[in-house]
Formats: sequence, C-alpha cells, structure tokens
Amino acid sequence: MVLCISLSAFTYNNHSSEKKGKLAAIKTVVIDPGHGGLYPGAHGLISTEKDVTLEISLRLGEALQKAYPDIKVVYTRTTDACSGGANNLRDDLHNRAKIANEARGDLFISIHCNATPQPAGSYYMKRIIGHRRKVVMVGKGRRKRKKTVMEPIYESYLVKNTRVGTETYVWKAAKQGDKLNAINNNDETGEVLEDSTAESSAFDIHSPEAVIRTQLYEKRFFQNSAYLATLVEDEFRAGGRTSYGVKQRDVGIQVLQATGMPSILVETGFLTNKEEEEYLNSEKGQDEIVSSIILAFGKYKQTIETNKNGAKPAGTGK
Repeated sequence: MVLCISLSAFTYNNHSSEKKGKLAAIKTVVIDPGHGGLYPGAHGLISTEKDVTLEISLRLGEALQKAYPDIKVVYTRTTDACSGGANNLRDDLHNRAKIANEARGDLFISIHCNATPQPAGSYYMKRIIGHRRKVVMVGKGRRKRKKTVMEPIYESYLVKNTRVGTETYVWKAAKQGDKLNAINNNDETGEVLEDSTAESSAFDIHSPEAVIRTQLYEKRFFQNSAYLATLVEDEFRAGGRTSYGVKQRDVGIQVLQATGMPSILVETGFLTNKEEEEYLNSEKGQDEIVSSIILAFGKYKQTIETNKNGAKPAGTGK
C-alpha cells in the first residue's frame, strides 16, 4: 500500500526543551545493512543481497561522516555475519534494534535490495500456439471407448526480467504499539534532549503523562520517517531512477517497528534485473545511491533542526 500523508515534521517540546528553546541536533545515525551471515536475502545472477547492502552501507557511513564530521555513525553489522553474532533470524533482528536503541540513535536507515518472484536475469515461459487432434481412451470397463480431443501445442519462450526501481518503507501505522514500546525502551527517546537529567531519565513510563509523551514522540517519528523516505525517493527520481515511492508493508517490518527513533528501509534496486544488478554492484551505482541518500539526509537534517529552533517546516501552509 502506498503511503499518502502530510510531509510536515511534527514538533514536540516538553518541559526540558522549553527551558533550552530547542532539541539537540541529530547526533547519531544507525545504518543497518540488510541480511548477512546465514541469511543472504535476494539472489541475482552475480551477487546476493547481503553483500551488496554491506558495501552500500559502509560507503554511506563513510560519506555521512565526511559530510557531517560531528555525527556518530553506528552499524548493525560490518562483516558478513548476522548482527551481534546471532545464529537465528529472530535474534538477528532483535540485535539490530538493540544496537540502534542502545546507541540512542536519532535516525535508523536500513539498506536492502529488491527482487521479483521470477528468476534473476531471464526465464522461460510457455504459451499455446495451436492445437492438434489426439485420440484418448475414456470411460472404464465395457464403457471404455476412444475419443478425439484437441490437445494444446505449447512453445517455450525466453522472458527478460525487466523490473527495476527503488522504494522506501516506513513502519506500518497499524503496528504503532510495537513502536511505542521501542520508544519507551530507548532511554533518551531517540532524538536526545539537550538537557536530559536524572529527573527526566527517572520518568515513570506508565504514568498518564509518559503515555501521552510517548504517543507524541511516536507521531513525530512516523511523520519524520515518511518525510525522510519521501526525500530519498525524490532524490532517486531526480537521478533518473524509477521510483515506486514511499510504502508500508501490511505484515510490518520488525527493524522499523522495534527501533525507538525515526526509521526507514531503502530498497535500492532489483537484483533480479541483470542491468540493475550490475549497477548495484558497480562503484558508480553505489556512489550514486549513497549520494542520493546523503542529499536527502541533508535536507531532512536542515528541516528537522530548523523546526526544532521554532521555524515552521516548509509546506505546512501555516
């Protein structure tokens, strides 16, 4: 389902931010290379998703630190292994969210590659090109007899896997309960408040005030996630890529729901298309993907931090 929401970034100021007048700048970005280790993900003709996502993620982290030296970059994995050395998928996904939350991330970016249900490159299909008469036996015992039927004549033909393009996911809005739990489990509620104190860290998460506070953070995180996702897809489109826009997945995406911060999952392209797989594996392709995400991040950062300083976000019409 394609997501259609307002792109304005929601601002929430509690008693602490009112005292300082703003929230802190984006300090920590968590980059999550999809799959890894026991779970290769999508398969192309020359590569697997886990290898491509790791290469792109490491390039993205390097470019992010170069462009913004004050930002801390945290990876959920840096080698071909499950996150945190997990030996099953459940623990792998849990570790990714745990790393992000323990790092008190301000933003979570998961990098993935897409695939179609059909085989990579090209595949054979069959079509009917005519019919021929065929005599068959029908019935049983004394009623058994010959019958002429028209049998289809099939031809096999080669079909190229032509699906290409990008899409970026945010968590399913219906899964907000998981996100609220993740926000509560993130000590600093994702985007760190400048004057976090012992008083605020001792805040009772079960009190009515805490519930309201967490719901406000969840709403802001959802809108900010959709805003960044839209910027990413806009940059891909501006670079000549096919874009399928911003989406939610009905079954949900655990790493997006379990991280207490704005979070997106970027499908960088289809490994099942021969040319796009070559692009995703090339230095040129990876650099262009990273450049698009960095440009989107810069616009997101400027908008969010300007909004925190009291300016109205662009496009609100207010």
